[in-house]
Amino acid sequence: MYKEHTVAVVVPAYNEEGFVGDVIETMPAFVDRVYAIDDCSTDDTWAEIVRNATSDGVLDVVAGDGGDADARSHDPPTESGAVADGGATTQPGPTVVPLRNEENRGVGGTIKHGYERALADGMDVTAVMAGDGQMDPDQLDRLLDPIVEGAADYAKGNRLSGHQYVEEMSSFRLFGNFTLSFLTKISSGYWGMMDPQNGYTAISREALERVDIENLYEEYGFTNDLLVALNTRQLRIADVSMPAVYGDEESHIEYRSFVPNLSWLLLRRFCRRLGIRYVLTDFHPLAFMYLVGTVGAGIALAGLGAAVNARADAESLPGRLLTTVLVAMVSGLCVLLAMTFDRAENEEMVVTIE
Repeated sequence: MYKEHTVAVVVPAYNEEGFVGDVIETMPAFVDRVYAIDDCSTDDTWAEIVRNATSDGVLDVVAGDGGDADARSHDPPTESGAVADGGATTQPGPTVVPLRNEENRGVGGTIKHGYERALADGMDVTAVMAGDGQMDPDQLDRLLDPIVEGAADYAKGNRLSGHQYVEEMSSFRLFGNFTLSFLTKISSGYWGMMDPQNGYTAISREALERVDIENLYEEYGFTNDLLVALNTRQLRIADVSMPAVYGDEESHIEYRSFVPNLSWLLLRRFCRRLGIRYVLTDFHPLAFMYLVGTVGAGIALAGLGAAVNARADAESLPGRLLTTVLVAMVSGLCVLLAMTFDRAENEEMVVTIE
């Protein structure tokens, strides 16, 4: 328990043999429950989770609720580990619940599974700590503080707030992170937020209850999708500065499919957010401005194409080009005004913690 709040940590793991055990072992003592979830790994990730969940007894894999598998011991409790209902093992420190998906659900689907278990168990705050060891357990309390103190409903790490953190990233990873940060700012409305790909997060029970967990994206990009969903429900977030931790782990992201898929997802979620927040809930002209700007941009592109096709007509070409430029300028102005209004509407919804 942390400051009178029960705390759960979801540890999603896919082929994290050699890493996930250390993540479980170094979990802070104030954590009440750890949901260590193997997403159908092809290595010994599951065995490593089980070994670190209990030091005695033979564990079997049996079908559990919700399409997962729980680790349950048929041996009597020992001094070093006592088995609780649902596959949990009670030890000094956190209670570890080993879970195994029956089929690969992706990182987002695995986190969703952990969130559902945390809600069912009545946890006050649920954090996510990846099974690859990239997240410093000593930073967990900094994510919990804004939530338990009522300053935010959701907290996330930010590795891009200082030069010393940025220098630890590769140029390719840094470029991708800044690009996705910009796209997610537009889509989510959290303009003061950085590093949306950071999966080191914590969320309150109230926020989990308000967000439609079931319909969130299940692949890489889950955190981006969750941010849009949080803003749609007008929930506050905290951006917590922390260092990046990179070791010998390997990324499972396939960027050629990840970038276009996530971009398309953010566009769809952006339109949904505008519709719910600025049309259905409370009408705001920024939604209309975005629409006018988008339509105008399409007209400008069509006009440019028509002007190019009419290049043989020297007399009409200048007029066509002038009209196209004017439409493009008005469209761009509408989009910029819409972004400005959106930023103003969400200015108080991001808390920055250095």
